[in-house]
Amino acid sequence: MTIGVTRNTPGRFDGFLASCMQEIAPGVYVAPTMKKAVRERIWRVMMDWGELLPDDAGVVLFWRNPDAPSKLSIRLLGWPKKEFIEHEGLWLTHRDLTEAHDVEELLEQAEVEEPEIDEDDPTLPMKFLAEIE
Repeated sequence: MTIGVTRNTPGRFDGFLASCMQEIAPGVYVAPTMKKAVRERIWRVMMDWGELLPDDAGVVLFWRNPDAPSKLSIRLLGWPKKEFIEHEGLWLTHRDLTEAHDVEELLEQAEVEEPEIDEDDPTLPMKFLAEIE
């Protein structure tokens, strides 16, 4: 499954994606089966058009990849202005704190000690506990 999401893109981006993928919602395109060569060609075309994107516009393309973190490959063009970081086999999204964030509260939360997980915890299956030991 390949999924593309656009935001505030010029019409040519949406028209091009709609010509090779199904638009299931405004700006959301899917292709249940797409060969790598087709996906690469689509991405090259959008990269060539990248200079046409306004500052608040962008394209995200992602697809299943068993060898990638979170089993997901991601390509970004323009927005979102976020950084994806691989950590312990997962993609994490990193963005800088803004004035809207309560930094003191975040620092307090970071210092809170997590309770120990024991076998009496009903929220975790026993299989999971055996895997973390």
